[in-house]
Amino acid sequence: MFALALPTSQMFAQEQTNNDPWEPLNRKTHALNDFADRWVLRPVAVGYDTVTPGIVQDGIGNFFDNLGTPGVAINQILQGKPRLAASDTGRFLLNSTFGIAGLIDIASRVGLPAHSEDFGQTFGRWGIDSGPYLVVPFRGPSTVRDAIGMGFDTLLNPLRLVDHEPTRYSMLAASIIDTRASLLSAEDLISGDEYVFIREAYLQRRHFLITDGVVEDDPFLDDFDE
Repeated sequence: MFALALPTSQMFAQEQTNNDPWEPLNRKTHALNDFADRWVLRPVAVGYDTVTPGIVQDGIGNFFDNLGTPGVAINQILQGKPRLAASDTGRFLLNSTFGIAGLIDIASRVGLPAHSEDFGQTFGRWGIDSGPYLVVPFRGPSTVRDAIGMGFDTLLNPLRLVDHEPTRYSMLAASIIDTRASLLSAEDLISGDEYVFIREAYLQRRHFLITDGVVEDDPFLDDFDE
């Protein structure tokens, strides 16, 4: 629910404000999500973090990260990154076998690092505009493009293949709780208007991921170079 990147300039902040024409509705949805998080999800995540040993949390996180790796590889292929797709495919095979279904991240130890790719990023690489900023109920910050991408990402989620509904929903709940627990330490980073902070951090983080960390020239910095 919380993004970790910080905005780097007032110019960027103004750009994101202009990208939020639905702010009144988004703020209401943000308040709803915050209420649900404060009274339900966060207490459960705190309890999970308190009673679950770190090594177990690492294993659970590794397991769910491994489940998402095939989707990452597919998006890398769609983005024209065959070498990374091959790397992450090898990562998935290695961790799924020698890593005991992904509980142990063997691949990172042998030089196959994890990557993050999804359909929102793929659409961005294809030149599709992000559209307005959008807060998704019970999901958090997004954009129109990323929200549509979430639907495609869901189709690639291996949990959909689990026929036993109680097991499938239990695994989904475990994934959500584990993700929320991993963000507890990020709460102290939030300052000022929480809605604005999360919006700008999310949008900057997504831009960073879509451009693979390539920072565009800042006209303000160019002025100093002249």
